Amino acid sequence: MDFKSFINGALNRPDKEDRIERFNLKGRISGYILTKAQQNIPTCGYNYEADITKLWEVFSELKETCGYNLTFNTLMMRILVEGLKAAPRLNSHINFNTTSSCGTLIEKKHIDVAMPVLLENGETFPIKVRNSEDKTLKELSEQIDKLFETLKTTDIDRVMFDVILQRTVGLMLSGAVIPTIAQTVTGYVGKHKVATLKGLFEHAPRDGSSLQMNDLNEGSVCMTNWGVLYGGLNGNVTYTPLLYPQVFLMAIGVVRDRDYAFKNEEGIVDIGTKKYLPITLMFDHRIGGFNDVMPFIKKLDEIFENPEIIKEW
Repeated sequence: MDFKSFINGALNRPDKEDRIERFNLKGRISGYILTKAQQNIPTCGYNYEADITKLWEVFSELKETCGYNLTFNTLMMRILVEGLKAAPRLNSHINFNTTSSCGTLIEKKHIDVAMPVLLENGETFPIKVRNSEDKTLKELSEQIDKLFETLKTTDIDRVMFDVILQRTVGLMLSGAVIPTIAQTVTGYVGKHKVATLKGLFEHAPRDGSSLQMNDLNEGSVCMTNWGVLYGGLNGNVTYTPLLYPQVFLMAIGVVRDRDYAFKNEEGIVDIGTKKYLPITLMFDHRIGGFNDVMPFIKKLDEIFENPEIIKEW
């Protein structure tokens, strides 16, 4: 081994045959958020398997008769909203100083759900469904449809410039001078650059044809649907990081049919089928304990057991 090969191995540099993919704007933004979350959030998770047999029947009936584009994902978002109304501490942002151990929990007035969407190029990023607490199922469905339509005519990179600018200013105002300089310089200079200088002064049009910075920022809570990515998903989501500074996230998988044995009215053992939905609940343990999540779970249990309530939404 020559000296150059020795140094390349020591620095874990790629071989000539390796493919190098540098982070784009989306990758830099999400990478920063997720790394900060992993470093700063003591996360606790709970896997909740919901029996949605009754809910699925009512949903299927409502979908056929409601007269608007109702999806199961939208229904689950509305169920999330009901759960948060029962457990408002989960709809919060947290600030915590690890040096002084001082912290603040900011319980948000509005429920703004950050929902990851899949782009045509295979990338995902969250868009925000704002003020969901007062929306009917129809209003929520129409709002989501409008967001997706606007997404088609949005220059995502241009909007992300605004997001990065806001984050950079936030770093500077919080006293993180070195990270501010580093992120600014590497954004415009060198092999990791992702923008031209003019991008700093270009903003998304505000005529309704484009999403805005506030549509891409973190909401008050996040809901992610892994089942949308792959309908044949057999496993459960066991862990996914929170979007700092959020304190709660709900991840749902794919609805599954499961056979079970029961005794019928004649006392004879029979086989039936129920529908189950794997749900993973992640929360920041600094907000308290599992008792803060219990009202949320109880509300979901109530809805799944008495799903006719969704017709009133």
